[in-house]
Amino acid sequence: MSVDVATRVMRADAAAAAAAARALAEGGLVAFPTETVYGLGADAANARAVARLFAAKDRPSFNPLISHVADLAQARRLARFDPAAARLAAAFWPGPLTLVLPKTDDCPVSELATAGLDTIAVRMPDHPVAREILAAFAGPVVAPSANRSGRLSPTSAAHVLADLEGRIDLLIDGGPTQVGIESTVVACLDATAFLLRPGGLPRSRIEALLGFELTDPPQADAGAAPAAPGMLGSHYAPKARLRLEARAVEPGEALLAFGPALASGSEHAAAVLNLSPAGDLVEASRTCARSTPRALRPSPRCRFLARTSARRSTIASPARQLPGSRSQRSEVSNQNGVTGPIQPQDLDQVCCRWLRTNF
Repeated sequence: MSVDVATRVMRADAAAAAAAARALAEGGLVAFPTETVYGLGADAANARAVARLFAAKDRPSFNPLISHVADLAQARRLARFDPAAARLAAAFWPGPLTLVLPKTDDCPVSELATAGLDTIAVRMPDHPVAREILAAFAGPVVAPSANRSGRLSPTSAAHVLADLEGRIDLLIDGGPTQVGIESTVVACLDATAFLLRPGGLPRSRIEALLGFELTDPPQADAGAAPAAPGMLGSHYAPKARLRLEARAVEPGEALLAFGPALASGSEHAAAVLNLSPAGDLVEASRTCARSTPRALRPSPRCRFLARTSARRSTIASPARQLPGSRSQRSEVSNQNGVTGPIQPQDLDQVCCRWLRTNF
């Protein structure tokens, strides 16, 4: 995509929400904050606007988009809710949960946005700026993360500008996001609930509400289009070189830590950031969502490694990027000292937040 758009930046207020709604109605691309990450919005019913969004993000058109709605009534015009989906929406909307559901017969969302599937991904965000924009626009808005495809998702307006300035029409600056990782994606299809992507809403809370365990999605055929966003082989990938199962800091490396135990040699690291000394994922996510002071950032030439608490060492090697979907589980202790299951990719995504695109 050629860079030929003048990107306007507005501080979040009532005038900005009205301007965003006008831009969306005119087929424009608008970046705005949600509670998870910044989203890049387009009119979900406008195929030309959706095509512009795919081009701005360099996103493959076979990768479906999430339609964001202002209320449940609007969601029901797009998708058919079975009892499990209705319970999840009632409990966790607005919030960081995306539901993949069968489309209604008269669903107005562009076929391009759903990648030609007979299902649709729907979410009701829990952020005052996003909700004000959606209410003013009065229609569904597709809003993937406001970054180029495959890169780290933005948690501040500065991150959006670094990746998409000159490619989008308007950016609403609502400050840093709170959750810092993408929404959890659950498909409710054929009386079964599948976890398609871990995210801001813990699996354990969903399963506790439903009273049964979520099913892992069936193995897709090689080359098949993903059933939901965030399911490609490489997702949320940082540019920095990383090491997996790191146990010691080598010369010239920076340490991204999680938990009370630091890797040996950490006192000689080029930089150190412990996302959560207590080993708490929520605290780690909030740490990542805040802008890291420049003084903590080492030279872009540094390699990075990270180590969890004593229970697990993680983060990627120079030869591989962090994946966006894995099903294995591990355990860490939360702030109350209670040990419980976590998804390793939750920690991966949280740790990625520090490795901004300039690394």
